[in-house]
Amino acid sequence: MEGQLAHIGAGIAALGTGIAAIGVGNVAASFLGGALRNPSAAAAQTATLFIGIAFAEALGIFSFLVALLLMFAV
Repeated sequence: MEGQLAHIGAGIAALGTGIAAIGVGNVAASFLGGALRNPSAAAAQTATLFIGIAFAEALGIFSFLVALLLMFAV
């Protein structure tokens, strides 16, 4: 029973990877929307775009690691 609960918890934790993908899409969409409104300022905001994508993706990787820990360490 305890192993089954660990797998259910791992499945719930793995949902964070999909949510992180949605977050990356939102970051990129916001950047694109701003770049289309003001193309001259887009080059200055590219670094901010990559930082936002990295933070959103890091949360997905952390949730994936939690899912792996729940599956194999318990």
